[in-house]
Amino acid sequence: MTTKHPAVLFVCVKNGGKSQMAAALMRHHAGDAVEVHSAGTRPGSAINAQSAEAIAEVGADMSSAVPQLVTPELLRSVDQVIVIGGEAVIEPVDGMTAPVTTWHTDEPSQRGIDGMERMRLVRDDIDTHVRALLTDLNHSSN
Repeated sequence: MTTKHPAVLFVCVKNGGKSQMAAALMRHHAGDAVEVHSAGTRPGSAINAQSAEAIAEVGADMSSAVPQLVTPELLRSVDQVIVIGGEAVIEPVDGMTAPVTTWHTDEPSQRGIDGMERMRLVRDDIDTHVRALLTDLNHSSN
């Protein structure tokens, strides 16, 4: 008997930073126990280098990630949609059953914190959310 793993989609606007960080952290913590996707509402052309560096510092990897567009097929294929930040908006599509949750994450640049210090704070805040989601997923699958 095969067990279906929960599928999670992390979304932000450009899909080059925060949603990719969340996806990398979930893969790092959950391994193959969670099917992880990441996409953007208006994807950029590249991964944010500081985001990738901050993720690598904790042993996760997003170096091979490529920004992707959110598609109706993707929205229909997942169990949870997590929007990171207040800018991206996901409209439900026909056949979509996943709830959409928004994570309002820390934005250190609003406090004048930039560069790698900012990125580490963003990473750590997203990591806290990812770990809580993983705990919830583990409890709901038991």
